[in-house]
Amino acid sequence: MSRVVRFFAKIMLWFVIVTVALVVVYKWVPVPITPLMVIRYFEKDSSKILKHDWEPVENISKNLQLAVICSEDQRFLKHNGFDLKAIEKAYEDNKKGKRIKGGSTISQQTAKNVFLWPQRSWLRKGLEVYFTFLIESIWSKERIIEVYLNSIEMGNGVYGAESAAQFWFKKPASKLSKLEASAIAAILPNPRKYKANPVTNYIASRKSWIMKQMNFYGTLNYKTEDE
Repeated sequence: MSRVVRFFAKIMLWFVIVTVALVVVYKWVPVPITPLMVIRYFEKDSSKILKHDWEPVENISKNLQLAVICSEDQRFLKHNGFDLKAIEKAYEDNKKGKRIKGGSTISQQTAKNVFLWPQRSWLRKGLEVYFTFLIESIWSKERIIEVYLNSIEMGNGVYGAESAAQFWFKKPASKLSKLEASAIAAILPNPRKYKANPVTNYIASRKSWIMKQMNFYGTLNYKTEDE
């Protein structure tokens, strides 16, 4: 019995060592590819085209950074990776039979996209909590948004802000206007179904809402929150 315990203890120890080392490396090194990119590439309905160009956060329009925060996680700069208010609201809404909606933060989505697979399970959720804790402890908020905006799906076979800006608007991510940024943010709930350009009435409505939230939010400043 003691051998079995020691065996699993060694596995857990190496798991922690490897995962912490990986998160530390990704604090500075661009993420080259994610599990979702690989999974999507081999799906039957995949375009078999993978557009992914990494850009540092200073080369990504502040309009897009703010649009995504306002759309996905307005308390991003205030929480420690888990928005308890959003989780509680999602639980109450789901219990009442409303449209199923999660309470995942940008930090949780980053952890899932970079390190894990998309299918829901208790194991994946537990690992998501673990990796979220790691990136919130080791990375800055600005680094989290940088990795997030360079890794998430923003169209069929389109990953990251630079590829999305070129694909939808034929311009670099640094030049995205508030309108264009809100259009990209509006499709994130289902980027393979929705289009940022031209937009449907539904996406136009979401764009309008996101732009209002951006105006309410004000100036985006990571330094004051990370200090």
